[in-house]
Amino acid sequence: MTTDEAEPGTLRPGGRTARVRAAVLRAAGDVLAEHGFAHMDLADIAQRAGVGKTTVYRRWGTVTALVTDLLTEMIESSLPRTHTGSLLGDLGAHARLVYTTLTDPRQGPLFKAVIAAATYDERTAAALRRFYDARITEWAPCVREATARGEVPEDTDPREVIRAVSAPLYYRLLASGDPLDETTADRAAKAAIAAARAGIFSPQNDEIG
Repeated sequence: MTTDEAEPGTLRPGGRTARVRAAVLRAAGDVLAEHGFAHMDLADIAQRAGVGKTTVYRRWGTVTALVTDLLTEMIESSLPRTHTGSLLGDLGAHARLVYTTLTDPRQGPLFKAVIAAATYDERTAAALRRFYDARITEWAPCVREATARGEVPEDTDPREVIRAVSAPLYYRLLASGDPLDETTADRAAKAAIAAARAGIFSPQNDEIG
């Protein structure tokens, strides 16, 4: 297999394959943020990236495959979780990270476009699920550590707590249109902690009645 034929990201950092992949994914993200999934065109993306369109067609083949790889790259480049020694500090940092991402002039529209595409394109939906699963997996240990410190009940579901932090922020981005600010992010973290301490995320509270 030649360098030109290699799968994206399989060669050493700084190699031609890595440079081409980075340029194409950057261009794909720009198109998503500016125009949405429906207006993505591989030839246009190749032109924006400054690479041959045959290279883009050969390596990705479809817009969906390109978006899938873009989400994979976002997982690879995501910031690691914060360690503060307290659940409030950790979840507050998580909430601020989500807030910063969703209010970014490029990242916010990009996420909107990908989420919209995921509602009707199963491959994009699967890639998006992998992205969020990776982020939840990254942050869930902070809840387990808080359990060990006695901050929340022992049977608290860490992944549900992490979901509870980001959910209100995505709701504002996608549904209500209410402003997203740092106060909202901090409130989301505190609300998730209050619910966890009350046992809301414990298995015995899965049933209401």
